[in-house]
Amino acid sequence: MKESISENICDESVFNRIYNTLGHDLHNFIYYKYGSQVNADDKAQEAFIKLWNNCTKVQLDKAKSFLFTVANNLALNEIKHQKVVLKYQKSKPVKHSYETPEFILEKEQFAERYQKVLESLSEEQRVAFLLSKVEGKTHKEIAQMLDITQKVVEYRIYSAFKVLKEKLEAFKLK
Repeated sequence: MKESISENICDESVFNRIYNTLGHDLHNFIYYKYGSQVNADDKAQEAFIKLWNNCTKVQLDKAKSFLFTVANNLALNEIKHQKVVLKYQKSKPVKHSYETPEFILEKEQFAERYQKVLESLSEEQRVAFLLSKVEGKTHKEIAQMLDITQKVVEYRIYSAFKVLKEKLEAFKLK
C-alpha cells in the first residue's frame, strides 16, 4: 500500500480499499493462528470497526499493523475469557438441598400426576386453564383469543380447577 500520506483512512473509499486489500489476509491470520478457538470472521470485523472508530488517530501506513495487532489482541482476550468460563464451570458451587428425599419424591410424583390430570382435561378446559395460569392472560384476553365470551372462559377455568382438585385430592390442594 504505497499511497500518499495525504490520504485519510476516514475517507470511505480509502477505508474500502484497505478492507478489500487486507480483509481476507486478516481473517486468515486469525484463523491460522488460533484455529476454531475464536471466530476469525468476528475478530476481523471487530478490528476493522476499531480502525474506523480510530481513523483519525491511525496513519495510513500504520493501518495494517493496527489491524493485525487489534485482531490478535481481540483473539487473545476471547481465549482468556474462555479460560475463565471453563475454570468457573469446573469449580461449580456445591448445591445444598434442604429438602428431604421424601419431599423431593412427593414433588416428582405430584408433577407426574399433575401432567396426567392436565392431559385428562378437555381441550377447551386445558387451553383456558393454561392460558390463564401459565401464560398469565386475563379472562378478557382469553375470551378474545378463543372468540368466546368471558363467562365461558371463567366456566372452563373453574371446571378445570374442580377436576384438578378432585383428582389431586391426595396432595391436599387448596
